Amino acid sequence: MTKQKNDKRKEDIKQRTSLTLIFSAFVFMILLIAVIIAAGAVFLIEALAGQTATIDTWLILVLMVGISAVMGYSFSLILSIFPLTPINNLINGMNRLAGGDFDARLKFGGILSNNSTFNEISDSFNRMAEELGNTELLRSDFVNNFSHEFKTPIVSIAGFAKLLRQEDLSDEDRESYLAIIEEESRRLSTLATNILNLSKVERQSVVGDISRFNLSEQIRTTVLLLEDKWARRGIVPVLDFDEVYIEANEELLKEVWVNLIDNAIKYSPDGMEIEIRILDTGDSISVSVTNTGEEIPEDARDKIFVKFYQVDESHSDEGNGVGLAVVKRIAELHRGGVKVDCRDGKNTFTVTLPK
Repeated sequence: MTKQKNDKRKEDIKQRTSLTLIFSAFVFMILLIAVIIAAGAVFLIEALAGQTATIDTWLILVLMVGISAVMGYSFSLILSIFPLTPINNLINGMNRLAGGDFDARLKFGGILSNNSTFNEISDSFNRMAEELGNTELLRSDFVNNFSHEFKTPIVSIAGFAKLLRQEDLSDEDRESYLAIIEEESRRLSTLATNILNLSKVERQSVVGDISRFNLSEQIRTTVLLLEDKWARRGIVPVLDFDEVYIEANEELLKEVWVNLIDNAIKYSPDGMEIEIRILDTGDSISVSVTNTGEEIPEDARDKIFVKFYQVDESHSDEGNGVGLAVVKRIAELHRGGVKVDCRDGKNTFTVTLPK
């Protein structure tokens, strides 16, 4: 590995040196052309004056051109180092990024630090490096969380299925184990469905199948769809809206309300209310879902819309960190957005969509 790095470093130095020589040769050619033009001008003036150039004049001219050539090339070689230094710095930074070093940052010193163009280059490079670093961190978290979310129910199912083989198992224990297997299978199925939905909407760049439909009726239907969950825990849905119509993809928006209302039920204490409101501003429509419960920490409010992120890092709750990512993506596809507001012991998720 060390030999490969040394060979690559030597190759980089060789390429940079050749770039410097090419640049200096270009500058030298400009100087040489200038000297030749000056010499030609001298001979032209002498010819117009009726004088004839002697051999000594020719020797002096050749000597001057030679000295000028050597000095000019040396001077251009030195000068070329300065304009190529920021280019070399940029190439070095890009190579570090390509090698996985996302801590690489670009900063021009000297007089270049006061130049707006070079400042823009360094700012753009540094933002790119920071975003790549964040992307790599998210990718790593995604893989870890994805593995955990799938592994946990599978291990649980396998473990309780093994216990069911025991001959001396009581009917009560058998029913309990079967209920756990059923619940974990449902959890696994829900996770797979959410991932498929997320994968589908992430590949979309535009929304098709736009139709005008009754948004209020769709939300009421979603609440009834989840009746088993909220009724079992004594949670009361409070619907505060009139009849509102919208033009959107009906199937995709249904996924939004299912995820938001299901989350509100999931994280509400038993016997509490969840509030669902619709606000029609004329140009846009906002749907808010509010639940009473533990407030989402402030430093986690942006992260909860990232795939597989969970506030509870122990993954002890029944969420999988996919639903809100689906909500955010569908809202964006409709040229809208989603935000969360936490205060007074309540969490409110608001989806805003163009009408």
